[in-house]
Amino acid sequence: MKKIEHNTVQRLLDQFIDKVVYLHLETTNGAYATHHNREAYNVGVFIRNAKVTFHQAKISGNEASYRVGLKTADGWIYAEGVREYELDQKGRLLLAGHDAEGRLLVTLEISETPFPS
Repeated sequence: MKKIEHNTVQRLLDQFIDKVVYLHLETTNGAYATHHNREAYNVGVFIRNAKVTFHQAKISGNEASYRVGLKTADGWIYAEGVREYELDQKGRLLLAGHDAEGRLLVTLEISETPFPS
Protein backbone atom coordinates (compact mmCIF):
# COMPACT_ATOMS: atom_id res chain seq x y z
CA MET A 1 0.00 0.00 0.00
CA LYS A 2 1.06 3.60 -0.59
CA LYS A 3 0.81 6.59 1.71
CA ILE A 4 -2.34 8.54 0.99
CA GLU A 5 -2.01 11.25 -1.62
CA HIS A 6 -5.05 13.44 -0.98
CA ASN A 7 -5.86 14.43 -4.58
CA THR A 8 -5.24 10.94 -5.96
CA VAL A 9 -7.50 9.28 -3.40
CA GLN A 10 -10.19 11.91 -3.93
CA ARG A 11 -10.19 11.16 -7.67
CA LEU A 12 -10.39 7.43 -6.98
CA LEU A 13 -13.31 7.92 -4.58
CA ASP A 14 -15.10 10.10 -7.13
CA GLN A 15 -15.04 7.23 -9.63
CA PHE A 16 -17.52 5.33 -7.44
CA ILE A 17 -20.03 8.19 -7.02
CA ASP A 18 -23.62 7.30 -7.98
CA LYS A 19 -22.75 3.65 -8.59
CA VAL A 20 -24.02 0.67 -6.64
CA VAL A 21 -20.95 -0.53 -4.74
CA TYR A 22 -20.03 -2.99 -2.03
CA LEU A 23 -18.30 -1.79 1.12
CA HIS A 24 -16.07 -3.52 3.57
CA LEU A 25 -15.60 -1.46 6.74
CA GLU A 26 -13.66 -2.74 9.69
CA THR A 27 -12.23 -1.13 12.80
CA THR A 28 -10.56 -2.87 15.69
CA ASN A 29 -8.22 -2.49 18.54
CA GLY A 30 -8.98 -6.14 19.25
CA ALA A 31 -6.56 -8.12 21.31
CA TYR A 32 -4.02 -5.33 20.83
CA ALA A 33 -5.65 -3.29 23.58
CA THR A 34 -6.23 -6.06 26.10
CA HIS A 35 -2.81 -7.61 25.43
CA HIS A 36 -1.11 -4.51 26.82
CA ASN A 37 -3.74 -3.50 29.36
CA ARG A 38 -6.17 -6.05 30.77
CA GLU A 39 -8.54 -3.26 31.76
CA ALA A 40 -8.68 -1.82 28.24
CA TYR A 41 -12.03 -1.86 26.51
CA ASN A 42 -12.03 -3.97 23.36
CA VAL A 43 -13.94 -2.41 20.43
CA GLY A 44 -14.46 -3.25 16.78
CA VAL A 45 -16.78 -2.97 13.79
CA PHE A 46 -17.05 -5.38 10.88
CA ILE A 47 -19.30 -4.84 7.84
CA ARG A 48 -18.74 -6.83 4.67
CA ASN A 49 -20.53 -6.53 1.33
CA ALA A 50 -22.89 -3.78 2.40
CA LYS A 51 -24.48 -2.65 -0.86
CA VAL A 52 -24.68 1.15 -1.04
CA THR A 53 -24.79 4.09 -3.40
CA PHE A 54 -23.11 7.30 -2.31
CA HIS A 55 -23.56 10.69 -3.92
CA GLN A 56 -20.57 12.49 -2.46
CA ALA A 57 -17.16 11.33 -1.29
CA LYS A 58 -14.74 13.39 0.72
CA ILE A 59 -11.29 12.85 2.15
CA SER A 60 -9.93 15.25 4.76
CA GLY A 61 -7.09 15.39 7.23
CA ASN A 62 -3.34 15.10 6.88
CA GLU A 63 -0.71 12.39 6.63
CA ALA A 64 -1.00 11.67 10.35
CA SER A 65 -4.65 10.65 9.92
CA TYR A 66 -7.23 11.01 7.17
CA ARG A 67 -11.00 10.70 7.36
CA VAL A 68 -13.02 9.42 4.41
CA GLY A 69 -16.74 10.15 4.28
CA LEU A 70 -19.32 8.78 1.86
CA LYS A 71 -22.67 10.59 1.70
CA THR A 72 -25.66 8.38 0.92
CA ALA A 73 -29.28 9.40 0.44
CA ASP A 74 -29.91 8.63 4.12
CA GLY A 75 -26.72 9.80 5.85
CA TRP A 76 -22.97 9.39 6.05
CA ILE A 77 -20.56 6.48 6.26
CA TYR A 78 -17.07 7.37 7.36
CA ALA A 79 -13.78 5.87 8.42
CA GLU A 80 -11.19 7.79 10.39
CA GLY A 81 -7.51 7.02 10.81
CA VAL A 82 -6.71 5.84 7.28
CA ARG A 83 -3.17 6.46 6.07
CA GLU A 84 -2.58 4.12 3.12
CA TYR A 85 -4.38 3.24 -0.08
CA GLU A 86 -4.26 0.87 -3.00
CA LEU A 87 -6.26 0.34 -6.16
CA ASP A 88 -5.98 -3.38 -6.77
CA GLN A 89 -6.07 -5.32 -10.05
CA LYS A 90 -9.84 -5.79 -9.74
CA GLY A 91 -10.50 -2.04 -9.47
CA ARG A 92 -11.22 -2.16 -5.73
CA LEU A 93 -10.16 0.84 -3.67
CA LEU A 94 -8.58 -0.25 -0.41
CA LEU A 95 -7.94 2.29 2.36
CA ALA A 96 -6.34 1.34 5.67
CA GLY A 97 -4.72 2.60 8.84
CA HIS A 98 -2.23 0.62 10.91
CA ASP A 99 -0.63 1.29 14.27
CA ALA A 100 3.11 1.82 14.76
CA GLU A 101 3.63 -1.95 14.91
CA GLY A 102 1.81 -2.55 11.61
CA ARG A 103 -1.41 -3.93 13.08
CA LEU A 104 -4.65 -3.07 11.28
CA LEU A 105 -6.81 -0.49 13.04
CA VAL A 106 -9.22 0.56 10.29
CA THR A 107 -10.02 -0.40 6.72
CA LEU A 108 -12.56 0.90 4.22
CA GLU A 109 -12.77 -0.96 0.93
CA ILE A 110 -14.99 -0.09 -2.04
CA SER A 111 -15.77 -2.42 -4.95
CA GLU A 112 -18.24 -2.68 -7.79
CA THR A 113 -18.37 -6.44 -7.18
CA PRO A 114 -18.86 -8.30 -3.89
CA PHE A 115 -15.84 -9.14 -1.77
CA PRO A 116 -15.10 -12.83 -1.19
CA SER A 117 -16.78 -14.22 1.93
